[in-house]
Amino acid sequence: MTELHRTPFFTCHLRAGARLVPFGGWEMPLEYPSGIVAEHLTTRKKAGLFDVSHMGRFVVSGDDALGFLQHVLTNNAAALAVGEAQYTMIPTEGGGAVDDAYLYRFQQEGFLLVVNAANRTRDWHHFQAHLEAFQNVSLHDATFDQAMLSLQGPASKTLLGGLLEEGALPEPRRNALSEVKLKGVPVRLARTGYTGEPLCFELFCDTAHAEALWEMLVAEGAEPIGLGARDTLRLEAGLPLYGHELGQDPDGGEIPVFACPLARFAVSLSPLKGDFVGREALTRQHRAFSCLVAGDDSLKGDLPRMAKPLALTGKGIARQGCRVFRRGAPVGYVSSGTMVPYWVMDGEGIRTHLTGEKGRRAICIAMVDSDLREGQALEVEIRGKMSEAVIVPCHMRSDAPPYARPVLADTAPHQDDQDAMGEVMPKVRALIKEAADNTAWRQGACINLIPSEQSVSPVVKLLSVMDPAGRYAEHKKVAALKDAEVFYYQGTDFIARAEAQLEVEMRTFLGCAQAETRVISGQMANTAVFSAMVDYLNRADRKTEQRRMRRVMNHHIMKGGHLSAQPMGALRDFIARDPRTEKPAVVNFPVLGHNPFKVDVDACRWLLEAEKPELIIFGKSMVLHKEPVREIRAMVDELGLDAVLMYDMAHVLGLAGPWFQEPFAEGADLVTGSTHKTFFGPQRGVITADMADDDPRLPLWDAITRRTFPGSVSNHHLGTLLGLCAAAMEMNAFKQTYQKKVLENARYFAQALADCGLEVAGDPAEGYTETHQVIIKVGYAKGPEAARHLEENNILVNYQAVPEEEGFTASGALRTGVQEMTRFGMEKEDFGALAELMADVLINGKGVRDEVAAFRGRFTQMRYCFRNEELDGLLEQLHQWI
Repeated sequence: MTELHRTPFFTCHLRAGARLVPFGGWEMPLEYPSGIVAEHLTTRKKAGLFDVSHMGRFVVSGDDALGFLQHVLTNNAAALAVGEAQYTMIPTEGGGAVDDAYLYRFQQEGFLLVVNAANRTRDWHHFQAHLEAFQNVSLHDATFDQAMLSLQGPASKTLLGGLLEEGALPEPRRNALSEVKLKGVPVRLARTGYTGEPLCFELFCDTAHAEALWEMLVAEGAEPIGLGARDTLRLEAGLPLYGHELGQDPDGGEIPVFACPLARFAVSLSPLKGDFVGREALTRQHRAFSCLVAGDDSLKGDLPRMAKPLALTGKGIARQGCRVFRRGAPVGYVSSGTMVPYWVMDGEGIRTHLTGEKGRRAICIAMVDSDLREGQALEVEIRGKMSEAVIVPCHMRSDAPPYARPVLADTAPHQDDQDAMGEVMPKVRALIKEAADNTAWRQGACINLIPSEQSVSPVVKLLSVMDPAGRYAEHKKVAALKDAEVFYYQGTDFIARAEAQLEVEMRTFLGCAQAETRVISGQMANTAVFSAMVDYLNRADRKTEQRRMRRVMNHHIMKGGHLSAQPMGALRDFIARDPRTEKPAVVNFPVLGHNPFKVDVDACRWLLEAEKPELIIFGKSMVLHKEPVREIRAMVDELGLDAVLMYDMAHVLGLAGPWFQEPFAEGADLVTGSTHKTFFGPQRGVITADMADDDPRLPLWDAITRRTFPGSVSNHHLGTLLGLCAAAMEMNAFKQTYQKKVLENARYFAQALADCGLEVAGDPAEGYTETHQVIIKVGYAKGPEAARHLEENNILVNYQAVPEEEGFTASGALRTGVQEMTRFGMEKEDFGALAELMADVLINGKGVRDEVAAFRGRFTQMRYCFRNEELDGLLEQLHQWI
């Protein structure tokens, strides 16, 4: 009998009372005294510590290492930058899996490949068989040189942070890597794992430090978890296990790689990979998979069965090997199944939370006919009896960190809406009363600190609902008529004059030559610009498929970047994919290590030279500092780059000027923005440029006007356009005093909050902020709760994830802005008093709702606007038409 291997943590398991079993040639802990169910639940609520040192670890290095990995793995290893990892497969020529694996690139020289313990020897021989085709590749089995741990669960990040001495945790995204020291122990960290937890880490260290690392993690609060719970956790997460969802089926046939849904992320058919092992078979599978996703089963023969999650709605527990039927006909078999525990969730939306109540449910993964669809009812044969089941989208979701949340099968019958119409007038009266109450609360009792909002003046409000609201005024320049604006509708003379006046006001405000005011949101403004960029880049070729922008530089959304400037937002359809990474061809502004809210200007030069972006997008939604427009313009000109500099001033448009930034004077080519944040207007957008008649980029502006109308908008909401005209007049009349006051108030407010004991983000040496925004840190994942407590006390803020956090649901900060309350007359000292009220709520847990309502009662008269008495009572004429 072969002697079992033991990991460097073997004595730790003995001390913890683990039940040890043979597994993949190793003696491993199946469970600890608390048991599998408790260990599963601990991982989902706290932090579970797994010994995964039995996994095979191969170090691949040498000049031909990348080529070798491209040949023997399914994913695109060339896409990995230093500090990134990827899930991959080791394919057979027939399109099956020798194994699944994870590839890590901690350093420029060399890769670390982690494989399954039971397959380590077979994987090694498989690689050796392919090595002879590559001259300079070193393949080293480091399994016994390194220790490997997995730390999974919502408390794992905080736990690691408490041990961190040098370095930083990996960026808050899946597959990010870093190298750190934890209380003196050098550790390589990866945001990877096999539990589905959104907060997941795997740790690599030398075996000499293994026990010390284990003990410090346990002392910090991590709880040891065995193989039993590791399996239930991965099953709940829908993750495949070799020998179950990968490898061979019960009849000895090869399971196609694309039978596993994760193949979408693990297989690359990029030309950069060349002719790798199994490419032909995997290409056929991918075609079949694509057709099946589209509802076409014509190629089902290349992918006859696929792994799908099933929830049992009948009695019993589905185990591996149980047969699956649909309407009495066999359709597949259970590949993995058991009863898993879960924490019962309570609340709705962002207030959903784990309770102390536990539940259990029977779930499985089944290899079933690939044309079966989500929601279809199936039967599972359990001990000779049929149990009802249903194909579900998933058993768990991880997209609301810090918790993984169970998704339970919906077995309740759906009912049609009971109240079709009923009595209409009570509903109308209720709606009007609620609207009146809400307006009274927001305008008379609340302190609004949401930095993306602004109340409009009475003049702007009334004009926005006047005729021509609801009308049409489509128009465009006609070259044959000497570029005259031709309107397609009658009755538009007045709005034509108002729109022309609005353009004048916007050009005056920003000091530029062109203004497009028909876009009805900042998002639409950006979309029109991106569409125009593609049109402009293809201006010499109107026959072939238009190419997209080859490279764009912007702010990462997790570093405060605008959603609309992201590939997930308005940029999506206009940005090419990088052939190397197979991701959108976007490069992000680097940020300072000590202040992630500020661009690292010095690091931008080499990035610009290397990436050569065609469009550079300034502007953020979490904005504490001026954008380095002047510095980047100088670099672009010095490097001779043909790049368009666009400043999306959505949040800071109303601050444009000598007190903040003058974008065109600093070198911007285009400025877009929303008109309702720091700007005084209703919710609309604007695009501006400063191009002379002989500017070679003037065709870009022509493209922008075309992509606005008819490209983006038809009816451009004439009521709010009229209101914006008045708002722009107010901005030009009051900008000097308003802007100065906003910036002074923001800095004073930030310092006052800090003086009250709250943690304010930003650099205190720079007054924390250079804009209207102030960001308060309230603790990891505590942002939503803190924002709710403030709302209960009549103070409205916006919870926000800061750069080191995983997303909105894990946000630990509050984003605030002083612009609206400045406009209602609050001075520096008033913001100081407000800081004390907020500290009472956030630090002392006091209720100050009445005090805040009384405080707001002092600030209901809007400033920096035109008053009725100054307008000779003209507002009364507007009132009569409402």
